[in-house]
Order: sequence, then C-alpha cells, then structure tokens
Amino acid sequence: MKDFFKNILATVFGVFLCIGIFIAFSIISLIGMVASTSTETEVKDNSVLVLNLQGQITEKGSSDPFAELLGNEQMSTGLNDILSAIEKAKDNDDIKGIYIETGALAADNATIQEIRNKLKEFKAKKKWIVAYGEIYTQGAYYLASVADKVYINPYGHLDFHGIGAQPMYVKDFAAMFGVKYNIIKVGTYKSATEMYTEDKMSDANREQVSAYINGMWQNVLKDISASRKISVTELNRIADGFTVMSSTKALKAQKLVDGMLYADQVKAEIKKRLALDADEEIHQLSVAAMKNVTVDNDSDNKIAVYYCEGTIVQSALTGFAMGSTTQIVGKTVCKDLEKLAKDDDVKAVVLRINSPGGDAYASEQMWHYIAELKKVKPVVVSMGGCAASGGYYMSCNASWIIAQPNTITGSIGIFGAFPDLTGLMTQKLKFHYDEVKTNANSTFSPIAMARPLTADEIAAMQTWINDGYALFRKRVADGRKMKVEAVEKIAQGRVWLATDGLKNGLVDQLGGLDDAVKKAAQLAKVKDFCTVDYPAAPDFMAQLMNKVAGGTGSALDEQLRLALGSYYEPFMLMRTINEQSPVQARMPYFLEMK
Repeated sequence: MKDFFKNILATVFGVFLCIGIFIAFSIISLIGMVASTSTETEVKDNSVLVLNLQGQITEKGSSDPFAELLGNEQMSTGLNDILSAIEKAKDNDDIKGIYIETGALAADNATIQEIRNKLKEFKAKKKWIVAYGEIYTQGAYYLASVADKVYINPYGHLDFHGIGAQPMYVKDFAAMFGVKYNIIKVGTYKSATEMYTEDKMSDANREQVSAYINGMWQNVLKDISASRKISVTELNRIADGFTVMSSTKALKAQKLVDGMLYADQVKAEIKKRLALDADEEIHQLSVAAMKNVTVDNDSDNKIAVYYCEGTIVQSALTGFAMGSTTQIVGKTVCKDLEKLAKDDDVKAVVLRINSPGGDAYASEQMWHYIAELKKVKPVVVSMGGCAASGGYYMSCNASWIIAQPNTITGSIGIFGAFPDLTGLMTQKLKFHYDEVKTNANSTFSPIAMARPLTADEIAAMQTWINDGYALFRKRVADGRKMKVEAVEKIAQGRVWLATDGLKNGLVDQLGGLDDAVKKAAQLAKVKDFCTVDYPAAPDFMAQLMNKVAGGTGSALDEQLRLALGSYYEPFMLMRTINEQSPVQARMPYFLEMK
C-alpha cells in the first residue's frame, strides 16, 4: 500500500513538474519571439508598404505582441501606427509604393479622411499607391479611392449608397417588462434620451442629424470626385442605385474601379511597377514592421500625444469584455495629465480625443486637470471621428482645437435617464413594499423600484441637471473665450459637423493629428522635437498576466467589436447600465450611420 501511494505521489509530482517546465519554456519562447519582433527592420531597395486595412481601426494601437505573433495584425493596429508607417515610407527612398488591401473596414469617416490625407502626402512624393479588395464597404472604398489604381476581384462587390441614420428606440420594448424612464435633460437637441421615451425622431433631432450627415456626405463626395475624376452629380446618381449588386464590369464602366483582377494578378501588376521579374519576390513591409524602422531624431524636446478614446467613465468598468480601448477613465487621465505637467522634457501636450461623451462628473474633473496643465505648457486637442458632449467638455479648455472636416462635435448638454422599475417590481413580479422613514426624503432613490417618483423629487432632479448644464456651458464659455449667451445659441445639446463648428467657434482649425503636433510645437516655441505616445503600453509580463486573466484590452473585446459592428456600443451600454453615472454628457450611442 505504501508503494502504491508513493507511485501515485510520484506520478502527480511528475505531471506538475512537466506542466511547470512546459509553461516556463512557453514563456521563454514567447519572450524570445517578442524580442525578435522588436529588432530594427531592414528596409531594402524596391520595398513596398502593405496596408491591410480591414476590421476596426482604433486611435492607438494596442501594442499587443500576442496578436501580432498570432497573425491578427489588424486587431492590434491603431491609427497612430498607420499614420506613422505612411510617414516613414514617404520619407524613405527605398520604399517605392504602397499596396492597400481592404474590405470590411469599420472606421468613421474622419478616421478614413485622416489616412487619406496622409496617403495624399505620400503620393506628392511621386510615389504610387495600388488598392485591391474582394469586397469594398463604403468606408473601404472611400479610403481606396485615393490610390492611383483601384482593383477589385472579378466577382467582388462594392457598396456605395450614401449615409443614412437609423436611431433605435427601446421605449415599447422596456414597457413589455414594466419598465419606463424618468428623463431629466437640458437642451432642445439633446436627443440621447429619445431612445427611452419616443418611437421616432423629434423634429429638432431630425434637423441636426440631417445637417451633419449631409455635410459629411458632401465631404466624402468631394474627396472621391477629386481622386477618381467623377463629378459629384454622377457619384450621387451612382449612389442612388443598388451599387452593391452591380457587376464589376458596371463598376469599371462607372470609373469606380480601374480593373478586375485576382489577388495573384495584382501582385504581378506591382512587380511591373517595381521592374521585377516574375520569379522575383516583392519585399513587403507591414505596419507592424514599420514600427521598428528607426528615424533619426535625438531631440530632448518632447511633444506628448495622449490618446483618449471611448466612453467617459470616472472609474474603469470591469468584467467581461470591457476592453481598455472603449473607455476614457477620468481618474487615470487626471493622474497622467498631472505627471505630464511635471515632466520638464514634455514641452506641449496633444490630446487626441475620440469620444461621444459619458460621465459628466468625470468630464468636469478632466476639464480641471487640463486647465492646470495649460498653466505650464500648451495643450492642443486633435479630434477624431467624434468629440462631442463629454468629449467636447474635456476639449473646450485647450489652447487650440483641431478637427477633421468629418468630425462630429458639440452636443453641449446634460441629461439623466433614470429607470422606473415600479411596473416591473410591483405589477409583473408582484413585489410589495412598505416603508418607515425619519425624514421626508429618506426613501428617495433616482431609480424607482418601490414607488414612482413624486413631482417634488423630479423637480429637484431637474434643478440638479440644470446646474450641471450651466456649469458645462460656463466651461465652454471660459475655454473658448465666449460669452455664455453666445454659447447658449450653439449649445442646447446640438451636434455639429466640424466644418460648421469652425464657423461657430467650437473649433479653431480643420486638420489632422500632424497639424495638431505642429501647432503644439509652435505654441511651445520649439523647432526640434520628437513625439511620444501616451499612455505608455504595459510591459510584456503585465500584458501576459492580463491575457491570462482575460482582463481589459483582451482579444475577446476586439472580437466582439468585429462581430457586433454597430451594435457593439449599444450592447456594452446596456450591459454596464448599472455601473454608469446617472448624469451623462453624451451623444446617443444608438445613432447608426449606414
């Protein structure tokens, strides 16, 4: 019997020892592979930069070595990495052209506009760009249209239909469960609450949405018209048809594409441009590889580019599928801004903001820390696809604000959406409540469960929201050096396209991230400088432990984004509703633009 137990223990020990050795070797191998990816990339003569632009494009790359090692480069590529790769390729004489392979691209029009403008700079160096896709979404085609040649698979599809908005309304769905909402808001145009109370768009919301989607579409048409030499009138005529079902021959006849090729035939075309023989290999450089192409710049003057993307929250929302790319955590941003203020090597800060807003309190805290930062060094805001409501709250105090023409901004307003669960609890589920209290409002709760809110309670909450709106409006007036009365005329929760925001004083300049960096350097009075991206990526071991724990920024979150598409944000909003602050400065997440 003793020998039996000895053998069992020895076997168990051996199994655990083997597992431990396997894990150790795996970690060592991963470290070795990651280290090999960080070595300097060799750029050979006659090289081509390959941009695989499909799926979601975030503002800042995740710097996820595991994604790169597993071949999921598009999941870990951010706008910053793409722009940097194109910039390096533009100035490198050994890189002759860019090959864009695109398809189901999920990016807003301002992000695409930023990449297109950088590609136009590349072409200005007398270098070529070739684009290919098997299936072009409208955004993918908008991007690809900047190329010298646009090719499509002979049996591929191209979608070109204009921009349409389809808000979603949940009032009747919630009523099925005995749930309704007490809405407290300020602003005629503050339409985020309509999803809870209406079944169609209000006249005010229809007015503002029509204005900015039509303005955005005109910008898209203008860009494509200039690149493809097709009139805006003709492009609109094409968009009115069912382009997605058109044959590729028809697409060529309409001059949307230059030819129909299979993927291997496109490679042959690129070899011709490089004067390579059929059996010679094309030296390709990916965005990930371009990260390790060094650029000579030993300046001690730093321009910090701090990326803020997603919903604004005071503390991180944790748990299943809450990737770090979806949140601007107020507490974290405030601490980081405080550190940047104390860093003497950082001469100016560029805040890259892409957010529809969120927690009003967190937005106010970040406004304060930006104000403190601005006392010691210039702060320039570069707006991405959206910097509205809370996103504009944290922007408005900057030294200078730059946005793309297709950026959505403004939405200066506050609201509270408080669920009334009394129908669910007392009628559907048959709960009964009684109460004993010491003071008049001892049992008050904004989320009604035992009884509906009284008129006095709703009036008090309206005063609370009014005070928040007055503060928001004053912050804009102070930051933009405007009178409160002037802000009121463009506030009321109204959403503006940046081209209109430039006219009414919400924005100082139209342009991209490069323009923001140049402006920051100008304000800081430095001629030689280098840019540094913030927040810094966690080290390898921290990322490894995060992956093991399934924490923020996990591949699961990215997969959900790709799978759910435009439904991702409403899904996450409903999932985290109990963790959200009751007072919000945000745009409606359910406004889907197709």
